[in-house]
Amino acid sequence: LFRYWTQPKQREFLAQQAESILAVVGNATAGADASLIEALPKLEIVSSFSVGLDKVDLIKCKEKGVRVTNTPDVLTDDVADLAIGLMLAVLRRICECDKYVRRGDWKLGDFKLTTKFSGKRVGIIGLGRIGLAVAERAEAFDCPISYYSRSKKVNANYTYYSSVVELASNSDILLVACALTPQTTHIVNREVIDALGPKGILINIGRGPHVDEAELVSALVEGRLGGAGLDVFEREPEVPEQLFGLENVVLLPHVGSGTVETRI
Repeated sequence: LFRYWTQPKQREFLAQQAESILAVVGNATAGADASLIEALPKLEIVSSFSVGLDKVDLIKCKEKGVRVTNTPDVLTDDVADLAIGLMLAVLRRICECDKYVRRGDWKLGDFKLTTKFSGKRVGIIGLGRIGLAVAERAEAFDCPISYYSRSKKVNANYTYYSSVVELASNSDILLVACALTPQTTHIVNREVIDALGPKGILINIGRGPHVDEAELVSALVEGRLGGAGLDVFEREPEVPEQLFGLENVVLLPHVGSGTVETRI
């Protein structure tokens, strides 16, 4: 077992071990790009303990006959739970309320009124395992559910929109839960953010590059978007510092599947 990240000279290491390495194990942040796959002629499998495969060059793997595995279903509940938690945290200002008590401000007066979650229109980008799990949870809060995906789901009893802009226009909360591909990179852009509007909330538990982060930051700073709950960012662990002072934003360090139960 080689811990690749501990190798100071990775290119030399790969050259030395090229004939012996049969498998690569990765996760949501580290996988196997084309150069790594090319450097390992005996490679048979890339195994990722994440549901997303955006860190694996699937085209190169197919070309080389390399198997690829991931962990769907294992983390669905945790990520869906966290998505609901982010919705509640942003709308009810849970993090700011906590700070309010800790600072002693409660002694000076009550915290301001926040926004109700139950009954809000939830729009989901990507109605896969995680998207469906979030929809089922949101239904328990009497939230009308709508979604966008590449095609209409035959068995889903939710409202389907054929464009993300149309979905955003008809949502109070917009959730990103699709796979990251070249087609879904920056699927949430300025047009989508403006369609969501100054009372809308964006929740991202997918991948950072799903959202045009510069446009998101400017919309939040300028008040063109009501708030955001973010577990992922474009250049992790770098997070735009302009977000740090905003009370309508909840920032998490990519912990969607980060429970003891799921990691075991």
